Amino acid sequence: MDFLRILVAILLPPVGVALQVGLRWPFWINILLTLLGYIPGIVHAVWIIARR
Repeated sequence: MDFLRILVAILLPPVGVALQVGLRWPFWINILLTLLGYIPGIVHAVWIIARR
């Protein structure tokens, strides 16, 4: 299941974070990072998924 979440996080980082934590503050931070640059959004999403 984590592999699938990481794959989704690479394609659509906010969706991967939302699957992991819901619509809490990490989701909103990830949206901001993804808007500022796609790579920071991916790194943050993978970090959130791997941490839990």
